[in-house]
Formats: sequence, C-alpha cells, structure tokens
Amino acid sequence: MDAYSLHLAMAALFGASFVAVSAYYMHRKTLNQLLEFAKAVERDRHDVAAAEDGADAVDHLRHYNSRRRRKSNGGYYRRGSASLPDVTTFSGGGEAEEKRNGPLHVDTIPPGLPRLHTLPQGKSGNVNAATRAGNLRPTSPKSPVASASAFESLEGSDDEDNMTDSSKLDATYLQTNGNADVPDHINATGETIPMAASSMIRSHSASGDLHGVQPDPVAADILRKEPEQETFVRLRISPTEIPSPDEVEVYLALQDCLEMRKSYIFREAVAPWEKEIISDPSTPKPIQNPFDHFPEGKSDHYFQMEDGVVHVYANKDSKEKLFPVADATTFFTDLHHILKVIAAGNIRTLCHHRLVLLEQKFNLHLMLNADREFLAQKSAPHRDFYNVRKVDTHVHHSACMNQKHLLRFIKSKLRKEPDEVVIFRDGTYLTLKEVFESLDLTGYDLNVDLLDVHADKSTFHRFDKFNLKYNPCGQSRLREIFLKQDNLIQGRFLAELTKQVFSDLAASKYQMAEYRISIYGRKMSEWDQLASWIVNNDLYSENVVWLIQLPRLYNVYKEMGIVTSFQNILDNIFLPLFEVTVDPDSHPQLHVFLKQVVGLDLVDDESKPERRPTKHMPTPAQWTNIFNPAFSYYAYYCYANLYTLNKLRESKGMTTIKFRPHSGEAGDIDHLAATFLTAHNIAHGINLRKSPVLQYLYYLAQIGLAMSPLSNNSLFLDYHRNPFPMFFLRGLNVSLSTDDPLQIHLTKEPLVEEYSIAASVWKLSSCDLCEIARNSVYQSGFSHALKSHWIGKGYYKRGPDGNDIHKTNVPHIRLEFRDMIWREELQQVYLGKANFPKFIDP
Repeated sequence: MDAYSLHLAMAALFGASFVAVSAYYMHRKTLNQLLEFAKAVERDRHDVAAAEDGADAVDHLRHYNSRRRRKSNGGYYRRGSASLPDVTTFSGGGEAEEKRNGPLHVDTIPPGLPRLHTLPQGKSGNVNAATRAGNLRPTSPKSPVASASAFESLEGSDDEDNMTDSSKLDATYLQTNGNADVPDHINATGETIPMAASSMIRSHSASGDLHGVQPDPVAADILRKEPEQETFVRLRISPTEIPSPDEVEVYLALQDCLEMRKSYIFREAVAPWEKEIISDPSTPKPIQNPFDHFPEGKSDHYFQMEDGVVHVYANKDSKEKLFPVADATTFFTDLHHILKVIAAGNIRTLCHHRLVLLEQKFNLHLMLNADREFLAQKSAPHRDFYNVRKVDTHVHHSACMNQKHLLRFIKSKLRKEPDEVVIFRDGTYLTLKEVFESLDLTGYDLNVDLLDVHADKSTFHRFDKFNLKYNPCGQSRLREIFLKQDNLIQGRFLAELTKQVFSDLAASKYQMAEYRISIYGRKMSEWDQLASWIVNNDLYSENVVWLIQLPRLYNVYKEMGIVTSFQNILDNIFLPLFEVTVDPDSHPQLHVFLKQVVGLDLVDDESKPERRPTKHMPTPAQWTNIFNPAFSYYAYYCYANLYTLNKLRESKGMTTIKFRPHSGEAGDIDHLAATFLTAHNIAHGINLRKSPVLQYLYYLAQIGLAMSPLSNNSLFLDYHRNPFPMFFLRGLNVSLSTDDPLQIHLTKEPLVEEYSIAASVWKLSSCDLCEIARNSVYQSGFSHALKSHWIGKGYYKRGPDGNDIHKTNVPHIRLEFRDMIWREELQQVYLGKANFPKFIDP
C-alpha cells in the first residue's frame, strides 16, 4: 500500500470517529433538554391543578408564560421568528398525548400587535398531518371576496383550525380592528361560550385520505342551519365625540334639505300593506280579464287649470282647494336654497368625508363577513342569482327587443305579409313589399349590420345620432311601420313584436320590466289612442307594468306651429287624466289602462345648455317664445299636476302614479337638485359623482337610482369611469337596468347581460348581485301582492326584518349592516335625535 492510500484511509477513519462522537454528545444533550422540558411542564401542571380552587386561571397562565420566558436562556425550547404571531399547536391525539407532550409555544409577538386568538386550552380540534408533525403555519389573510375566500377557507383548505372565525376572535383583536362589537357568544375575556349547534359552522376534520368518500359535516351543517341565526362581526367605528360648531351648522343645513324633501314628496295616506293584507303565501293568481270595464259613475269633483297647475274643488261652486300644492315661486326658492347648500365648501368637505367613510366601512365589513354571507347564501335552498326576481327598472318600449329579434320579425313580415298596405307616403299608399323595393332592398339582403340600429363610437356625446339609431336601415319610414303605435296599420306590427317580448319574459319567469311609452303632448287624443292600442291588442303581462314618458320637445312643436305656449302641452298631458279620474266612463279604455301605469318620466337630451330658472319665471301661459324651458321648469309642473292627480285618485280608491324622471345623465347639477325635491326614483343619476352633498342627501333619503352603465358607455361616460360600483359600496339605493336593448345589448336576455358584465368588470359577488336585484323590486311599481310573493311577506319593514333569504337570496348579515350604518348616519346628521320610520316609503 502506497503512502497516499494510507493517509487517505487514516483521514477517513478519523473523520468518521469525530462525527460519531459528536453525534453521540448532541443526541445526549437533546435527550437531557427534552427530559428537563417534560419535568418542567409536569411540575407546572401540578401547580395549575393546585391553584384551581382559588387562583385566577388568567393570572396563573400569565405567571407561567413569564417563567417560561425567564427560562428561555436555558435553551430547553426552540425560539421562533419574532415576525410570527404567538401560535399554540394542539395535538389531535386526545388528553393522554396532550399531557405527555404539552403545548408547544412559539415566541414572540412584536410589541403593539394583537395576539392571534386560537382554540381555548383543553378544547383541541382535529388537525392535519402536517400540524401533528409539528409544522407551524401562520394563517394567511383571506380574500374579502366571498366567491374566492369562502371556498378557500372551508372547502379543501389545510387551515381549518387556524381559520379566523367570529367564535375565535380575541376581544383585543376586535377592538384593535375597528372597535368592532364582540359577538354575543364571546365573553369579555375572549373565551368562547358554548352555542347551539344549529347556529355554528363546524370545521370538518382532515383525514389522511383526501380521496375517501366520507360525509361532509360542513355541507350537512349548511343544510341544517337556519340563515336567520347567522352571526357576524358588527362595526362600531363611528366617532363618539361631540361635533364641532362648524359640523353642527353643516348637519342643520342637511336636516333642512331632508325635511324640505319630505314636505314635497307625495306619499299615500294609507300604505299598500295596510289596504291589502296578504295571508296566502302562494303565487297571486293572474287577472283573467285585465281590460274589463265596469261603470263607476261620475263624482262631483270640479277641476280647472290655474297658472299651469290643475286645482281640484269639491264641486263647481266650491272655492276651497282640496289638494293644495306648493306654488312655482316657493319651489324655485327652495331649489335655490338646495343649490346654495350643495355649493358651500364646508358642507362639501364634510359630506365627502362621510361618503368615503361609508365606503371604507363596507370594505371592512366584507373583509370580516364576506365568507359568512356566502355560506348564508348556500344555506338558502333553491335560490340563486338566476331565480331571484329582478326588474328592469328603466327600459324604453320602442327599444325593448334586441336587434336580432327585430331583424327576424322584419324578415318574417316581409315573407308572410308582403302585400299589406303599411304607409301613406308622398300621396300614395305603399305595401310592405313596395316600401322595401323603394329602398332597393330584399329580405335576403337584410342583416344586422345593414339594419344599423346598434350604438357605436359615433354616438358618444352625440344624442342626436343615438336617436337616429331608432330608424332601421337609417329609414324613418321603417321606424314608423315597425316601431310606432300611431300609424296606418294602428301599430299592429309593434303590438305583435311586443307580445313576443312578453312571451320571452314569461319564459324567463324571474325577469320583469317597466316599459316607458311616449305621450308627446301635441294633442289631447294621444291618451285615448295609446289606451286603445293597449286594450285592442290585449297587451298585458304579469311581468310588465308601464310608465309614461314625456319628451321635452316644446321648442320643436313651437317651431312646427303645433302649440302656441307651454300651457298647451300641460293641457294636452294632464286634463285627460283628470277627466278620466273624475268620470271613468268618459274614457273607459284609458281608465283600465291607467291601472297598469305606475310612473311618469321626463326624457330627452340633458346635455343641452339651458338657463337656470328663478322664482320670477313666466307662467306656462306666458311662455310663448321658441326656447325650451329648463329641466327644473318641466319637473315642477309635472310634479305639481301629478301630486294633485294622485291625491284625487287616492281619494277615489284608484291607483297612483309616481314621478320617476330621467335625471343626472348629463348636463347641470340643477337637474338632480330638482328631482331630489320632487321625484320618488330617478333614472341614471351618474352626475351625483360631481356633487358629494347631493350624493350624501340621496343616500340619506334612499332615493332609488335605476342605473344603466352600458347605455352610459355608449353616450356620456366610459364604463370604467361609471360611479355605479362606488355608489353601491357607499350604500345608495341602486339597481341595474338596460335602457335601450335594441341599441346596446346583444343577447336574448339583456338584463342578465347587464348584470353579468357588471359582475365581471367590477368583481361583484353573488350576494352583491342579489342585493341589487332586490333593490330593483323595491324601486319598481309592481303591486303589493307581487312584491310580497317575490321578496317576502314583510318586505316593507326596514332592515333584516323585511328580508326573506329564501326569496331574495340576500343574507340578513348584509341587510343588517346596511340598516345599521344608515341609522348611524341619520343619527349623526340629526345630532342624535333622528326619528326612524318603521316601514319603507311605499
């Protein structure tokens, strides 16, 4: 053997011997440490047992922890990272294993941070294999989005025992994170009080076999659990200090605005739920003959138009007005007071801060309770977003179909009825075939692109071009034939098209619509023509109600010589309504049609410049110039006449008509101030983003906003800039609507398309969508019986008391939070003296 090989062998022997000796001493030292640790734990357990009769357990554990820290320099336990929370690992092997090994503590917490509360000592939970092996994994923060975090934390997660639950939240943690209230089942020291199994969600044990077919306790608990027993972390983060004098001044100004609205708005003397008691929970039976007229006789009421407003008297000889309404001078004075308030800098600042706080409160609520909301939805059998009722609260009847539907209908009529005389143009009567020949078109040539009714980039900020999209193939004669009810064929084609849309709604079952149809005010006979078209074509559906829209086109009619003053338009619109109310037999078809009319709307381009009205404005009879009156001028005279009409109709037991105009789509902020005083709900309202004061007032008054983000995207505001998600977070009463499916949407279900795009772009959860759908039913004008069936018998009660999760799929957690925050804001504004109504506004 050479010298090199010998040296190599000796070196290997020496190295092996050194490693063996080192391993022996390390092993011996480790055993000594473990024995010393076991003895210390056993000694402390005996101390605890001896102190149970008189000693405070909390003080003893504090003494135990401090003694452990004093012994830490001895090296008998391992010190964890200072960046990790204090986590106690519980073994799943029962009391014997726990007694043998004891709890293993990982120290320490950085000063100032709350401790992570885990299971109380002695109540070990089942843990996975990794935890039993001693691997400590701190709980990662869960996503506030329910659709992600609920599955992550409960289904298939390895962190069930570390999951933050309301039953495990430490009181210190709750106070540190937003001063939240500790749930009832947690006492002052943070210990869990036993609860009924029906009101808890138990974490399932994780077995080693991930693929074994075993019953899922979580699913079983969800099916057994009543949603009403949901608990959640309640926020208490409102300031308690006394408002400063400047803040008190702001709150008093806001109080004045809210009280001013209460003095203007029409409210029924007897609420619908007091008139009609719903005892049968089954589906309301459809009306068999909705257009049957029964003679009712004429009342003695006498009415006459005075300065643009109809006043009603008990009889022709009476001089006392039965239903007085605020005059124009008072209204415009109050309007300017509102405008003065919303322009004040200190009020704008405070309202902006309150709105931001509302938004952050909701975000914090989601972080703490999104998973519970999602689990509550899972516990509601049968219901999901697709089969909760949702109402299209803003859609124009002449655009209620999609473009493919209209194209198929035109081709069908051209194939089946080519010889039907459809129009009188240039002194001759033309058949449908001749009309298309004059346009050099055949049925085969027609396609969606040639129809050209869809809004595109050319319509942005061009309301005139958008209106031209109502003309199929760019031809007004085709609009007159297919999309008008006042034509040579008496609107037969539009009636057939409407019935097809009705059948689509009936097939969907859970979608409803409020179609807006026009009365122009050019002549009084328009009401009878519209009513006869509805009645003669039997246009009735349980899924549909009607609104009347009034285009603000006085200047057009004046230039055409149709009217001589603004008073003519008011006469043509409102006098027939008072006539049929006083004497239903004078207009029998209009009388039965008005039973299905639930609202009055104002429509047209709001972006047109206009003069701000003053209290010295001329009366409607004096308005004879060619300029169009301002929006608020239209709004007041429509509101005042509608207020008097509703009072008269209510006194005779007839249905009432709410004022629900377009407002805030574009143009001046005055529009939103005028509708704040006069309107029940409005359509659009996107300009509220420009006025924090009006936005806060609309929130406090819970005025409904029927918003149409896709429509706004085509006309005035890009989709990603739409304030809808911000309004929703802050708690404004918002719903989604389609506006013009013909110009905007592509599918057979435009309302679901609107919801789906909003959910995708703004990441709305299922709970959010169901809350928006519930809002749409509240904003709609459907009957009390239908609302009771759709969203619950007690829907008219505020907060969670008015919710039925089995019908709305909205958890009580969400509605209790919304109601609680709204009440806190009202208390803040009214300086602790708010008077909360028990029921919603009918």
